[in-house]
Amino acid sequence: MCDYLFMVLAQSKVTAQGQISVPAEVRRRLGLGQGSVLEWEINGKEDELIVRRGVRYTSEDLHRAVFPEKPEPKTLSELKDGIRQHMIERYGER
Repeated sequence: MCDYLFMVLAQSKVTAQGQISVPAEVRRRLGLGQGSVLEWEINGKEDELIVRRGVRYTSEDLHRAVFPEKPEPKTLSELKDGIRQHMIERYGER
């Protein structure tokens, strides 16, 4: 007898390229959107796999949190001057 009961929420098929689609009901319940990360874990038995939402935020969300304001665009010469100035400040003029 099985130690636990479970209900299949949805099914996916694996393509020839090894890809799957995450069913809409699963995406909705886990709050998954474009860029979401899924973690895959084998649970002791060869035929059991756990898939769960990995990180809650996308890299774009994290970037916006760290850099809330968009920097002004720079020209190539401005970038080179900035790098040169940083190197002088950090290591001194050689």
